[in-house]
Amino acid sequence: MGKSTSVVVAGVVGLVFAAGVAVAAEKDIKVPRVPAAELAKAKEMKSPLKPTPDVLAKGKAIFEGKGTCFTCHGNSGKGDGPAGAALDPSPRDFTNPQFHTIRTEGEMFWVVKNGSPGTGMISYNPAMITDEEAWQAIAYERSLGGAK
Repeated sequence: MGKSTSVVVAGVVGLVFAAGVAVAAEKDIKVPRVPAAELAKAKEMKSPLKPTPDVLAKGKAIFEGKGTCFTCHGNSGKGDGPAGAALDPSPRDFTNPQFHTIRTEGEMFWVVKNGSPGTGMISYNPAMITDEEAWQAIAYERSLGGAK
């Protein structure tokens, strides 16, 4: 293989990789996104909702609709949404069971309400979704990774 052939092959492989996979890596799931001063309180927070089929269906509707979660986290919650492709780090992958073992629902709620500094995650607008709808979306997101 000549020098120009190697460059073309490497370029094509690079294009395929960039087109098929989010380029930016997800931040380490072991590192909390809640500030240290608020972490204990966030970890103690529990959802007022049980993950019933009704709650999960409502959460999915929020995730895929007015919550606009899907735009960054993708329709299946893998962190591969169209807007997420431009973010560094990439959005959380809610299908990763380890994420739900390490991060609590209270931490997730804190991030939804307050955003996540250093990432593309912004705080939600209470005029857009309510706290109850945020909890519903979180229940749905946690179900994607098998969390109960």
